[in-house]
Amino acid sequence: MSEPRKKLFLLDALALIYRAHFAFSKNPRINSKGMNTGAALGFTNTLVEVLQKEKPTHIGVAFDTAAKTFRHDNFTDYKANRQAQPEDISIAIPYCKKIVEAFNIPVLLMDGYEADDIIGTLACKAEKAGFDVYMMTPDKDYCQLVTDHVFLYKPAFMGNAIEVWDVQKVLEKWEIERVEQVIDILGLQGDAVDNIPGIPGIGEKTAKSLIQRFGSVENLLANTDQLKGKQKENIEKFADQGLMSKELATIHCDVPIDFSEEGLHYDGPNEERVAELFAELEFRQLTQRVLGKSLGEAAVAAPATAKGARRGKASAVNQTSLFDAPAAAAVEVAEEALPATMQSIKTTLHDYHFINTPELRQSLVQYLLKQDEFSWDTETTGIDPITARLVGMSFSYRPGEAYYVPVPPHDIEEAQRILEEFRPVLENPSIAKVGQNIKYDILVLKKYKVEVQGPLFDTMLAHYLLEPEMRHNMDVLAETYLNYSPVPITDLIGPKGRNQKTMADLEPEEVADYACEDADITLRLKLYFEPLLQEQGLMKLFREIENPLVQVLADVENEGVRIDSEALADFSTQLESEIINIEKRIFEIAGEQFNIGSPKQLGEILFDKLELHGKSKIKKTKTGQHATGEEILSKMAGEHEIVRLILDHRQLTKLKSTYVDALPQLVCELDGRVHTSFNQAVTATGRLSSTNPNLQNIPIRTERGREIRKAFVARDNKHQLISADYSQIELRIMADFSGDPTMKEAFRNGLDIHASTASKVFHVPLEQVDSEMRRKAKTVNFGIIYGISAFGLAERLGIARREAADIIEAYFHEFPAVKEYMDSTIEKARELEYAETKLNRRRYLRDINSRNQTIRAFAERNAINAPIQGTAADIIKIAMINIHEYLRQEKLQTRMILQVHDELLFDAPKEEIEVVTPKIVELMTNAMPLSVPMEVGLGIGDNWLEAH
Repeated sequence: MSEPRKKLFLLDALALIYRAHFAFSKNPRINSKGMNTGAALGFTNTLVEVLQKEKPTHIGVAFDTAAKTFRHDNFTDYKANRQAQPEDISIAIPYCKKIVEAFNIPVLLMDGYEADDIIGTLACKAEKAGFDVYMMTPDKDYCQLVTDHVFLYKPAFMGNAIEVWDVQKVLEKWEIERVEQVIDILGLQGDAVDNIPGIPGIGEKTAKSLIQRFGSVENLLANTDQLKGKQKENIEKFADQGLMSKELATIHCDVPIDFSEEGLHYDGPNEERVAELFAELEFRQLTQRVLGKSLGEAAVAAPATAKGARRGKASAVNQTSLFDAPAAAAVEVAEEALPATMQSIKTTLHDYHFINTPELRQSLVQYLLKQDEFSWDTETTGIDPITARLVGMSFSYRPGEAYYVPVPPHDIEEAQRILEEFRPVLENPSIAKVGQNIKYDILVLKKYKVEVQGPLFDTMLAHYLLEPEMRHNMDVLAETYLNYSPVPITDLIGPKGRNQKTMADLEPEEVADYACEDADITLRLKLYFEPLLQEQGLMKLFREIENPLVQVLADVENEGVRIDSEALADFSTQLESEIINIEKRIFEIAGEQFNIGSPKQLGEILFDKLELHGKSKIKKTKTGQHATGEEILSKMAGEHEIVRLILDHRQLTKLKSTYVDALPQLVCELDGRVHTSFNQAVTATGRLSSTNPNLQNIPIRTERGREIRKAFVARDNKHQLISADYSQIELRIMADFSGDPTMKEAFRNGLDIHASTASKVFHVPLEQVDSEMRRKAKTVNFGIIYGISAFGLAERLGIARREAADIIEAYFHEFPAVKEYMDSTIEKARELEYAETKLNRRRYLRDINSRNQTIRAFAERNAINAPIQGTAADIIKIAMINIHEYLRQEKLQTRMILQVHDELLFDAPKEEIEVVTPKIVELMTNAMPLSVPMEVGLGIGDNWLEAH
């Protein structure tokens, strides 16, 4: 018998690094130093996977160099159109080389040649030396090198399995008779990425057809008489280009590099060096997986044994031991430690149970009562927690183990009975509840008179604090941090559309695994995020503000606000009349009727027909249309009546459609109130946002816009609304942060800060400051917080840039500590690549050291603003928590019903107003100690406009 052939794996480093970079592009992996390690992590995972799964006897990793290659000599425009390499990849490449070297694997590179040529040369030589060679790359161009002993090895990616392409597979995929014909197809179709031109008009499908017919590019060019029309013309005209493209696409196997069997032999990693690099990059899971030890930080996996684990469906069998000592699956799942291949319910061990009898429910309740914490999730009939009906609940208190309790959605009495069984658990104040967007689940149970109590741990909010600008839904988090792809809900209820089912349409057994998985994954995410929150100093913010706020917002949303739908209907009629009159005047000036809402038609009227731009250059969009955005039109409004009318038309139609007509549609049929949804994990700064309706965007600067607030009314004639609004909170925070004595003195003396600023900047006594000076000073005051430039200030004030620059210079002369604070904040952010609030809330600024000035300037503005805006957000959140607790403790009927920007709105019985208003002001004023006094404006009225 002949000896088995040895295995050589040759990895195309850059292709694998790029692949990893784009896999993590929407959900970057950022370590505590602010470095995006996604590309390096993905590459290392792939490397570790091949080492552990394939156990190659020999291995090498090929890198490209920055030097030009022989292809550039043959074709000067080779790769000329390639975009600049992303900075994150440029940072990752040196680390990837160090990691390869730490694994005692040779780094293969040579100036003048690309990685594919090095791999091609070594593959040819290794095959002759008796090796089976696996070229590990996602690049299909390598198919041209495949032989009986040289294979294309496409690594697993985003849930797809590993693919190994042999000769037969290549022939099938490319629809050819010989492997070498891959080069002919590449030559004909070209490659836009590498700027290989190919022959115009020939894509992959046509190229395959032509090679199937003629066998090669050369034979095709010799037989163009058999072609017709434009195709014949192009092939004859660009024949030399086609031959050159084929040459450029050919991987060369004659690189002057030796094949050293001994040099490529793999003997294992340098564990000390690997540990150093993994510690620097903070690859916790990989450290455990490769070295069998942690980085010395809190372990994520729960200790247990792996015997007897079950795989598969949620089960109610073996009921006597259903809640016995830790299940094996719990451990095996937790200890898988981020495998390179995406895992799923089908590939991991799990211990899921279907709890469908009173006896099983009672047993589960007893075991939950013994826990310090458990994760919990609800399944419902819809996404609106106010109207959705409960279908079931899932629980998990050990990773890999979960329990699903079905609840009949159409039998309210039975549903209530089942929930009564779980009330002792859900309302237990000593047991922590872990959830993903747990506010939703809390709101659902409020309809069943169950008030969830106990400390909360919301994994969505945990991740929001760790990575505020990433997405935070469970599927993304599971894929990013656990390398696990959860069951898509569409597998159960189908895609969106009229035929989509709800959970209530399914048999409870069909829901069980999906629901159990949700609770299981949520618990595992909690275990992953908790040590990270501790490490980054975010646990206090998480425990004392974000999680307690969940209960506050749940009560605010559940309470809702009354809307005067009749008043809105009258206002809608009034707006419609105004819109029609404006349209008539626009058509009169234009000399014809047209669709005002069409940018194309509007541009043609304003610029082609009326030529309002005069001699100025017309700005156009990417599609070639005239630009008619608000920024463009606002600059022309002062000179042209039709432009002013168009802007008015836009404002009124938006007001009517977005608020006046939409608000009555949002009234809940169950209680006749509007229940807005507050988003805690959306804005990068920590501010709350809201949807259905978006209260933050209700216009208040115009008289018509303010009419919207008039429609938000008190519960009845026995109640009134109280508005409590922080006055100039961000400027006060700037005064505190900067310590500027002049600004602090103005606030301490209760001066008009904008008039005081105008007096200083324009060098006039305070009593001589006019409205125009104050307007400019106000714009500067708030603009400075956002890092405004002279250009930006000039745009806002409608003045010359030089004048704007002089105002900013005068401002910093009068408030030098503000300038010092801004400069030091930017400098600190450059070092850390993040800015943080007084309570350590971070905003990552990964572009602050960018070589692109525009990108860098944007990050610098955020560095100045994020700590101020984020601290303002923290202050109002603390105030909300404290006021909510005060109202609860005192058993008052006053309810917090809205939060918008720096304002809180309450619906209060008239007899409580004198009691609660001073306490509201006190709790808001003292929410966070600052070196300048806080001021809260208070208003009372029958509607929001009156109160504000």
